[in-house]
Amino acid sequence: MSHLTALIAQESSSGAALFQFVILLMVPVALYLLMIRPQRKRMKETAALQASLGVGDEIITNSGLYGFITAVENDIFWVEVDDDVQIRIARAAIQGRVSAVSSASGSDERDSDEA
Repeated sequence: MSHLTALIAQESSSGAALFQFVILLMVPVALYLLMIRPQRKRMKETAALQASLGVGDEIITNSGLYGFITAVENDIFWVEVDDDVQIRIARAAIQGRVSAVSSASGSDERDSDEA
């Protein structure tokens, strides 16, 4: 009888060990799906945006400066932040294009003013 209980205990402990092993293998998969993959997607979108920028685009930098691109030299943009005030910034410092966002929000503001 004791031999039978020992065999049952051994089978249940190996099942628990297998379950723990499967959970341990699922952690890297979950990290990839929840963290690495979305970050790579954001990086690709940012790189595509930065590659599509040109002279005349209104942009916002990572530090929150708004301005218009006046010239492009390799990976450096000349940005006009005020009348006759231009700064040089790196391509990587650009967070996004403002003109697409402001035109959408501007139409909402006009609709609310008319009502």
